[in-house]
Amino acid sequence: MILFELFPAYTASAAIAAFALSLLVGSFLNVIIYRLPVMMEREWQEAIQSANQPDATPEDTSTFNLAHPRSRCQECGHLIRWFENIPVVSWILLKGKCSQCGTSISTRYPLIELFSACVGGFIGWQFGFTTLGLGLLVFTWALIALTFIDIDHQLLPDAITLPLLWLGLLLNSFELITTLEDAVWGAMLGYLSLWSVYWLFKLATGKEGMGFGDFKLLAAIGAWGGVLTLPMTILFSSVAGVLFAIIMMATGKHQANNPMPFGPYLALAGWCAILWGGPILSWYL
Repeated sequence: MILFELFPAYTASAAIAAFALSLLVGSFLNVIIYRLPVMMEREWQEAIQSANQPDATPEDTSTFNLAHPRSRCQECGHLIRWFENIPVVSWILLKGKCSQCGTSISTRYPLIELFSACVGGFIGWQFGFTTLGLGLLVFTWALIALTFIDIDHQLLPDAITLPLLWLGLLLNSFELITTLEDAVWGAMLGYLSLWSVYWLFKLATGKEGMGFGDFKLLAAIGAWGGVLTLPMTILFSSVAGVLFAIIMMATGKHQANNPMPFGPYLALAGWCAILWGGPILSWYL
């Protein structure tokens, strides 16, 4: 069900527009990936200090959020000017270095921007600037942010997973991808399936096998794609996670006792299941 359409689907104009928009959003995703965990840590520290020392003055009262302070070089403190912050282009022109002190700027920043743009362009080409296309763009951007936050911190913030869940239910109230009933069941069963695995594993081993953020992410995927996306998401993510773990351990880059983030595999598998779940099931059956 398409509620409105800015560009017709399957056109170059929609793909180019989605590519450009996602390139800009990719720059903001870099901000979210870096700053949101820091904001959460500061909130935790303030809560702990407030509980232990109610009358104490917070150690750090400076403003730190997604907008403030302005981006700067972490080595010399140079404020990033607007023309030094153009996605991908500025990194290339600056040759991947700070314009003041010459400190290297991680290639991850332009790669995330370019990856967001390419995936966004693909969605624009497939679905146009329709309600479905715009919804899937937001879904994709959120998954990219969650993936890299989980890689860095083994954390899937509620500030992203819960709004993503509710947005999926809202859009499916118009039967954008599936029916509202299917979306509600998808959200519930998505959460309960990993929640059950978590408690069974904990009861059997006394250890925690995954975090609660994984439950909420799968619930969000179920809210977007419905119940039928869940088995495919769980299967694909589990296989991908196991294969990657085997490769990392075989190359000596990971120890068996060290935890690994599961969110990236859930995000990739859920994205694929929502976009291509129907054709995959038809081919398999």
